[in-house]
Amino acid sequence: MTSRPRAQRRWSAQQIAEDLRRRIQEGEFNETGQLPPTRELVETYTTSGETMRQAVLKLKSWGLVTSQQGKGVYVRVIDPIEWHVHSFERGERRDDPARGVDDWKASIEELGRVPSQDTPKVTVERAPDDVAQWLGLEPGEFAVARRRLRRVDGVPFQLADSWFPTSVAMGSPLMKEEDVTMAGGILANIGHPQVRRRHILRSWLPTDEEAARLELDPDATNPITRHVVVGYGADGKPVRCMVTIAPGDRNVLIYDFEE
Repeated sequence: MTSRPRAQRRWSAQQIAEDLRRRIQEGEFNETGQLPPTRELVETYTTSGETMRQAVLKLKSWGLVTSQQGKGVYVRVIDPIEWHVHSFERGERRDDPARGVDDWKASIEELGRVPSQDTPKVTVERAPDDVAQWLGLEPGEFAVARRRLRRVDGVPFQLADSWFPTSVAMGSPLMKEEDVTMAGGILANIGHPQVRRRHILRSWLPTDEEAARLELDPDATNPITRHVVVGYGADGKPVRCMVTIAPGDRNVLIYDFEE
């Protein structure tokens, strides 16, 4: 049954947006996947076209809808992944070089989804201050960056930028701008296995660069989670830090621990 808003003298943009969010979450628009035409919404909420426009902008900022010029406002279909961070690249890795499936792709396949990765971009550049600190480098020291965009079912889900000391990466397969998959991971194969890891998480709104790389709606204000894993070699020195940028509406990060 359609859930109609109760009549009231004047609806604000905030009230309209909150009521439409409720109706979206209750699945009222699932059949068409589209909000009613603006003129119908204006009549329903006894409001003006400008107030209705502001309400739709709020829905877009919450990541609930997207609009197409001349076609209307559509409800976003979001099917997040559950990323089990505690088991990622640990223990019995699921790398399959024959199929080009690394541990991350294997974890997505286990969810019944289709993983893919854009061609990596490799550069040698001065490490940002936070990366230099994680890698134990001097400020302004050069490092190797390997930047990737990970997709699920063709949709951008994560940025995965790995940084390495030049002493670890130079002259190794890490410098190849291609999807390199090795059983047990590249680092282990080039003599720099990770024996300990440190996880660092922080959330904020995406930067313009992050939003562009992830192809996010420019009006969206959903936060992203930055998940950093610093890997240490047998000598206790960092050999890699992987910085994953995961939009909050597309990724559920899960940690399981045994007592």
